[in-house]
Amino acid sequence: MKVAGKVVVVTGGANGIGQALAEIFHREGAAKVVVADLDGARAKAVADSIGGASFACDVGKEADILHVIDETEKQFGPIDLFCSNAGIGGGFDMMSENAGGTSDEPWEKSWAIHVMAHVYAARHLIPRMRARGGGYFLNTISAAGLLSQVGSAAYSTTKHAAVGFAENLAISHRAHNIKVSILCPQGVETNMIRGMPKGPQSNDGNLTAEEVAQCALDGIDRETFLILPHPQVIDYMRKKTDNYDRWIGGMAKIQAVMRETFGKK
Repeated sequence: MKVAGKVVVVTGGANGIGQALAEIFHREGAAKVVVADLDGARAKAVADSIGGASFACDVGKEADILHVIDETEKQFGPIDLFCSNAGIGGGFDMMSENAGGTSDEPWEKSWAIHVMAHVYAARHLIPRMRARGGGYFLNTISAAGLLSQVGSAAYSTTKHAAVGFAENLAISHRAHNIKVSILCPQGVETNMIRGMPKGPQSNDGNLTAEEVAQCALDGIDRETFLILPHPQVIDYMRKKTDNYDRWIGGMAKIQAVMRETFGKK
């Protein structure tokens, strides 16, 4: 899909990958780019800089997602591309003694933002897209959804669930001309990764948000499901499925090294 002339929504668009997506869509000639973010003031600043529009939005709340969809379509016309990009990096603890954690809070927040936000967008856009003959979803996930994330069971689990939902979304609505892409980078120079412990997600180098946005644009242009800004991820996926037990053992070794490293701090 070419984004020129299209109405595009980007959640989590106030900074990082979301901001870079909004900016590159604008440069490619999108008819209108709508920036949605929990930080409404920052979302407005990004939108103003590209002649777009903005909404304050908590993507974990269905009513907020519906408000963005309704108002965007009322003011600017049908949404052609919905980028469900918002994410959080909470729940990381390299020294955790229990993958189940000690409370529900990090699980509930991760589930709401990494999974249900995608569900809400689909729930309210699919009927509209079907009625008008098609549409496009770009869901920013993470290589953690394909591999795993040492140090946070909540992050890894919800990112895996996000991949599963996107697969089902693509399968269920292929016949309706509704396209789906998932954006799965490893380390990206954003506020999120700066607030996380340094881990294997950065072993292949951190990309800039702009580099990731360019990969996303290229993937949307080709209408490919899996967009990998770090091409090495496909080899890791093959190694994982080729010998799952060996892969688990290797990840456990990484976990042990990181626990030792953080235990000395």
